[in-house]
Amino acid sequence: MKYIAVTLCVLFPFLLQAQDSTTTRSQTVRGTVLDAVSNAPLQGVTVAVMEGEKATQGAITDKTGSFKIKNVRLGRRVLRITAIGYEPYINDNVLVTAGKEVVLNVQLTERYSSTGEVAVVYDRSNDDAITNNEFTTVSARAFNLEDTKRYAGALGDPSRMAQNFAGVVGANDARNDIVVRGNSPSGMLWQLEGMNIPNPNHFGSLSSTGGPVSMLNNNVLDKSDFMTSAFPSMYGNAISGAFDLRMRDGNSEKYEFLGQIGFNGFEGGAEGPMWEGSSFLVNYRYSTLGVFKTLGINFGTGNAVPDYQDLNFKLKTKIGEHGTLTWLGTGGASSVVLLGTEMDTTKTDLYGQQNRNQYAKYKTGWTGLSYDDVLGENTFFKAMIGASATKEDYIGDSLAPVTRAVLPDQEANFTTVKLTALSNIRHKFDARTSLTAGFIVDRSTFDLYNRDNIGTPSERVYVDIKDNATLSQVYAQLKMRLTEDLTVNGGLHAQHYTYGNALAVEPRVGITASLSPTMSINVGYGLHSQAQNVYVYNVQTEQADGSVTFTNRDLGFTKSHHAVLGYDWFMSDDIRLRLEGYYQSLFDIPVERMASTYSAVNTGSDFGPTNKADLVNNGTGHNVGVELTLEHFFRNGFYFLLTSSLFDSRYKGSDGVERNTAYNTNYVVNALVGKEFRVSERGVFAANVKFSTTGGRYLTPIDLAASQEAGYAIYDNANAYSQRQSAYLRFDVKLSYRVELGASTMEFAIDLQNVTNHKNVFSQQYDPRTGTVVTQYQQGFFPVPTFRYTF
Repeated sequence: MKYIAVTLCVLFPFLLQAQDSTTTRSQTVRGTVLDAVSNAPLQGVTVAVMEGEKATQGAITDKTGSFKIKNVRLGRRVLRITAIGYEPYINDNVLVTAGKEVVLNVQLTERYSSTGEVAVVYDRSNDDAITNNEFTTVSARAFNLEDTKRYAGALGDPSRMAQNFAGVVGANDARNDIVVRGNSPSGMLWQLEGMNIPNPNHFGSLSSTGGPVSMLNNNVLDKSDFMTSAFPSMYGNAISGAFDLRMRDGNSEKYEFLGQIGFNGFEGGAEGPMWEGSSFLVNYRYSTLGVFKTLGINFGTGNAVPDYQDLNFKLKTKIGEHGTLTWLGTGGASSVVLLGTEMDTTKTDLYGQQNRNQYAKYKTGWTGLSYDDVLGENTFFKAMIGASATKEDYIGDSLAPVTRAVLPDQEANFTTVKLTALSNIRHKFDARTSLTAGFIVDRSTFDLYNRDNIGTPSERVYVDIKDNATLSQVYAQLKMRLTEDLTVNGGLHAQHYTYGNALAVEPRVGITASLSPTMSINVGYGLHSQAQNVYVYNVQTEQADGSVTFTNRDLGFTKSHHAVLGYDWFMSDDIRLRLEGYYQSLFDIPVERMASTYSAVNTGSDFGPTNKADLVNNGTGHNVGVELTLEHFFRNGFYFLLTSSLFDSRYKGSDGVERNTAYNTNYVVNALVGKEFRVSERGVFAANVKFSTTGGRYLTPIDLAASQEAGYAIYDNANAYSQRQSAYLRFDVKLSYRVELGASTMEFAIDLQNVTNHKNVFSQQYDPRTGTVVTQYQQGFFPVPTFRYTF
């Protein structure tokens, strides 16, 4: 609460300014309108601001597809875009503020016409209901900046926001790992503007896809796609889900600025034109958690102070009549020291261990240079080269249980560099048929070193390698609108990995059958494959003569069949009901050659890697479930989202016994609701509420007697993932206030997380000091204020 009081004191001058400023009652709305397949600019398109059924303002696009409407009143406005031969586009949730111009990039889909008549086969006008990728059929949805800001508990993080969607569960409160339909978080694919990127999180380890704080700044993201199953053929090397992220363009006509203070950091941003036809966008952020520590607020890291910073940028310029050159990138660094010698064992600590000192540093970054162009009226071409790098350094000391003497025992250094080349082409044959095809080549070099039990007879080097590997992917996807009511998406994806000389050819298909203008049945199937983490291939085994062998080098891809049946019903213009049933059959999962309960399907949500050698692709598993989504899109200042999933996630290790996976919570329910209230001519108050519950996780029991005898945790692996914890319950509330100033906008919000302070089980650990099993709980009540100022 001290932090809230200090924040209010800091913001008091701005609040006074809000009372005295002369209000700017209007703002400019502008953008471009393009063909959804070829990206060709559309001239002569009518863009109108609507009040009911009446157009109050409007514009016509020029030969570059651009439009501009000045003096649009502030608030949420309805925009209707129509063109001869194209399906209409209606966005009735355009937020117009004083501090920032509204810049829209709209893509229109050509109407289907089987005779001389025109008929709409699929209404893409509802911007909230459709994805950027027109080839998605099932298990996909779009999200935007407003969603990450609006949902209680999301903290502006795309991963935490996605945990509200059907079939998605967070691994724990301390991290933003995504568990999709019972799959390991390591099965996720992260793409930015078509380029595969590494773990996009601060403190994001090589062996995971999540972390405590996202490097993906929602202030620079554009509308993006999230897919949970049977995704189209342009997405490969993933068996769980895919994030297809877009960065928005900077303002090409006006300089605009942003200042923000919140959970994710102190940040500042700027955007504007560089020269005619160009724009830049840059945002820098630095950790605020040190401030929380100074003010005595415990945020789950004990006495440690996580330190992190990141930079996001995008530069764009026109080349020729339709060509565009874009340079973008993200870089971040993070570090933390977790001292067991200073840990307060009476408080929650989700990262540290009372019998260890840990020193960790992380660096992650990526950059890409792309060129795209419109070739004629019906073809779009894109080529991109890029690079990404990660560096992870870790030192661990064990502490003697009685004397607390410090004993250095672990060291790890992981460095990776990846060079990427990709290209794709999209062609529209006619209004009914379109094709996209392309390739992605990732050439990785790495330097990995990991040893533990340093200075003891049991000292072991798990990995010590400098090597390289190449993953090559090609794909093609064809969309055919066979009739007004039937659309088929068919594709083929192939990939090859130099480790294990692994090759996979994967068919993908999706079918949409419209039962009425508001109802459809959707069917999707895909075969998906994923290479193992580079660390896994290089775990070494020392022989009697001192030489080492790499017993995991022959591992192939983990593979999965995805089958989905869905039903969509737009109950009204504002409400959608979606039901989906799915079955996922996993095979060729790495397990130990000798009979054991281990399976790679249970890894991927920890900071450290798994040091298992002598693995073979003999494991299996399955995920089966049903999902419901009932959503009222944000209209007239109100929304709700209800998602529910019932599922079962199981696996077999090399012992042949079927067990729960580590992520089999069996059910998850999310209920979100929010409402905006206009409290004055310039001010808007909003209240958002979220309730979440999931089934308890299954843990492997600790063998207490064996642990007491050994002096460290011994697990009863014969009963792996058999001990179920209590159900997870959490209630979040977010309150916000937005006020329009002279030529700027100020927003203040407070996110009250776990307002009931419910104790959710995080893990169970053996404490050698007391000889007992200790239960660690997840985050308790935690208030997170945010201040945002745009001008």
